[in-house]
Amino acid sequence: MGYLNNSSITIDAILTKKGRELLARGRDEFKITQFALADDEIDYDLYNTEHPNGSAFYGAAIENMPMLEALPDETQTMKYKLVTLPKGTARIPVVSVAQSAITLQAGQTTVVRPDTVNFSGGNREFGYTIILSDSDVAEVRTTINASGLPGASVPQFIGDSESAQSVTITGREFEILAKDQYDADATATVIIVGNETGGRALIDLTVKKLDVATVSQKGNIESTR
Repeated sequence: MGYLNNSSITIDAILTKKGRELLARGRDEFKITQFALADDEIDYDLYNTEHPNGSAFYGAAIENMPMLEALPDETQTMKYKLVTLPKGTARIPVVSVAQSAITLQAGQTTVVRPDTVNFSGGNREFGYTIILSDSDVAEVRTTINASGLPGASVPQFIGDSESAQSVTITGREFEILAKDQYDADATATVIIVGNETGGRALIDLTVKKLDVATVSQKGNIESTR
């Protein structure tokens, strides 16, 4: 669907598979209760404060950029969501985690506790969204739930194969459990997103290959792999 102003599209929107399903049911099941805005298509480096025609044209190049066509795949769009902060906010909220990289053995667990710095009480109500890029590498679950909204949609460009394997959970604290890896070390990306303030943190996750002992008929350990 789109809204036109006689010369150009100002809003372009399409329904996801779930949205079409709800619309087909009727009985007022399709209701838009939440929405998000993003500026993925904007290159702010084009804002030219030295434009020869004056301040009215500083943003002319940005305003004339083509608008991206709407996509139903949330893993391929709306990476840079817009947020509203209180008037007078001087610093951008930053999502912080203690670990920039995590290495686990099979069966080991670790707890990730996101925090928001530069903004008092940031993400306290709706918490954070964690996205594990590959569910074959580990499991993830929340240990402290967040109230309110179901959380942010996937704010990261990832490939189709990774998208099919990704896991998204909302909460305030998360536990990661490493799965058995028999062939080689496995890696994945963990993304933490603030559901109220935006911002994100990335963690590189590695799960080490499981060493399995082989035993001869005499009961001697011959090798591990």
